[in-house]
Amino acid sequence: MKQEQKNAPLADRIRPLTLEEFLGQDEIVGQGKMLRQAIKADSLPSLIFWGPPGSGKTTLAHIIARETKAEFLRFSAVTSGLKDLRLVIKKAKENSGLYDRKTILFIDEIHRWNKAQQDALLPHVEQGIITLIGATTENPSFEVRSALLSRCRVFVLKQLGQAEIAEIIKRTLKDKDRGLGKLEIKIGEAVINLLAQMSNGDARVALNVLEYAVSAPFNKGGKGDFIEITADTIKEAFQKSHLFYDKDGEEHYNIISALHKSLRGSDADAALYWLARMLEAGEDPLYLARRLVRFASEDVGLVNSRALEQAVAAYQACHFIGLPECNVILAQVVVYLAKCQKSNDLYTAYNQAAQDVRALGNLPVPLHIRNAPTKLMKDLGYGKNYKYSPNYDYKEKQEYLPDKLKGRKYLK
Repeated sequence: MKQEQKNAPLADRIRPLTLEEFLGQDEIVGQGKMLRQAIKADSLPSLIFWGPPGSGKTTLAHIIARETKAEFLRFSAVTSGLKDLRLVIKKAKENSGLYDRKTILFIDEIHRWNKAQQDALLPHVEQGIITLIGATTENPSFEVRSALLSRCRVFVLKQLGQAEIAEIIKRTLKDKDRGLGKLEIKIGEAVINLLAQMSNGDARVALNVLEYAVSAPFNKGGKGDFIEITADTIKEAFQKSHLFYDKDGEEHYNIISALHKSLRGSDADAALYWLARMLEAGEDPLYLARRLVRFASEDVGLVNSRALEQAVAAYQACHFIGLPECNVILAQVVVYLAKCQKSNDLYTAYNQAAQDVRALGNLPVPLHIRNAPTKLMKDLGYGKNYKYSPNYDYKEKQEYLPDKLKGRKYLK
């Protein structure tokens, strides 16, 4: 192993080099799968790898680099710009024209490239000057320009399972060349499973924590020439729970959707779990409180008008005291809303009324319910024959909607 590789982080050193070493993602690179065949045949289209952190996007790109005869160029969308792209295109044209060789450009975190940068890349992908491999944790249908996206095959990488993370850890502990196999490490199956569980499907997190756990500050647990890693060692090495939750990313919307749907389904336990997922990951409690205020009218509505009072009171209380004290307040209103009878009549009724407004435009207000503050308005018939409901014991017969909507009912 080269010196620079020896000094690289464990997660980079132990990275699989072949498809046979690559764990997980059998749905896209398993035996007989189209992507695997394209890699083996060196006939790749442009690709987008979409998946959570640590699922193998960059690793798969590295494997493609080794398996194909193309020149593999890599840069990060965070640090590279149009100047770097121009150099890549120049190199790709030289490869094609002088050496009849393909060029693969791997762009990590491609969702961070702006419109101008993506547009500059597009014609070169269209012309086949480069084969693009983009990696993203964000939904590419939102973050990648549609023109560029339409010229790529999107492959979705799933979060690795606990068993797969555990297998990666075991391989690392045994590997004497790139892993930790030369060290005498004592670690039980239960501790490996704990590390795999706490890593939350992210292989990189698991390996970073493992590397830290065997470093000098944590060697206290060993006796003699071996290093002992216990459950307490792993928990200390983590320092904090690694919850994947990007407040500006797709997972944010996935989890708030899960909370809403749990509330609608009257599952208080599930609603509490999703609430905790957001709060423990650092979500703004006032954001959650605002969502619950909306839910109180949209999904509970008139079947329990006290729900809105509870939600507004929770918002005010969160504003007064903040985290962590307000977590139980949000828990109270979440459970209350989950246990309420549900009705979306108000939501449906308003949408129907709004649809009529959009379809029919500014329909005139009936003359008899118009205000008549001046003599001219009265002479024109404003307010004529209007019946004041209390004087008729609310049994008067008069129309309040425009003529074109006469008799329309929005509420059941």
